[in-house]
Amino acid sequence: MSKIIPCLLFAGAALTGLIGMQFASSAQAGAGQGMTSAQSFDGVTLPANPVVIELFTSQGCSSCPPADLLARRLAKDDSLLVITRPVTYWDRLGWKDTLAREENTQLQRAYADKGNAGAGVYTPQIVVNGGGGAVGSREGDIRSLVRRADRSGPLINAATDSSGQMMVTIIGQSDYIARVSLIALSSAETVRIGRGENGGRTLHYVNVVKDERNLGSWRGRPMRFAISPEYLNISGADKYAIILQRPGAGPIVAAKLLDM
Repeated sequence: MSKIIPCLLFAGAALTGLIGMQFASSAQAGAGQGMTSAQSFDGVTLPANPVVIELFTSQGCSSCPPADLLARRLAKDDSLLVITRPVTYWDRLGWKDTLAREENTQLQRAYADKGNAGAGVYTPQIVVNGGGGAVGSREGDIRSLVRRADRSGPLINAATDSSGQMMVTIIGQSDYIARVSLIALSSAETVRIGRGENGGRTLHYVNVVKDERNLGSWRGRPMRFAISPEYLNISGADKYAIILQRPGAGPIVAAKLLDM
C-alpha cells in the first residue's frame, strides 16, 4: 500500500445521535469571544481548550504503526486531546479492523470534502481541530498545525453535583452554533493482527472511539446541562470527552476531557 493514498469520495454525513440531556440557560455570565487564557468560573480556573488531534488509522495499513506510536506519545501532553478513529476501507486487504467504525470513515470523508490543507481519504492521517490535516506519522507537520490552532473558543466546565450527576457548563459567546458531542474512549487497546499487511504484529492504540452521541447544539450563549448516567457507562470505554464542533464537519471550537 502506498504511504499516502488520497481519494475523492462523496461527502459523508456528519455524525448524529440522540439528544441525551435537558438544556437550561446558565445563570453564570459567559466570557466573550476571543478567550485565550484561563477564566474563573464558580471558583474554578478553566484552562484554555486543548487542541484536538484525530488520527485516522487502520490495522490493515502497513504505514500506520508509526502514526499509532506518535499518537500515544502526543496523548501524554495535557494541552492535546488525541482521539484515534480506526476506519473501515482497508478491511478488504485481508484483515477486518477490530476497532474500526463506519462513522469514523464517514467523518474522514466529510473532512476530505472540505478541501482543507492535507485533505483526503488516506491512512494514516491526522486532522487538527477539525481543520488542516497531515500524514499521521509526520510529527513536525502535526506540531506546526497544533501551534497554529485556534484555542480561543468557548470554555467547558464539568463537575459532579451532590446527587452524583455529571453537570456540564459551556461559557462564552459567539455568532455561530456548534454541535455538542459526547465521545466515549478506550484509553488503551492492544490487538494481535492475524493477516494482511500487518499480519503477525501486535499493535497498540490510544483513546480509541467506542461510542459517540450528539447531545444537541450550543447556540453561542452560556448553557448548562446534565449528562444521562447511561451515556457514561459505555462498554469498553474508560474516558469521556465533550467536543463542540461547527456543523458539517466544521472546525472544533472547544473540547474537554471529563474528570471521572
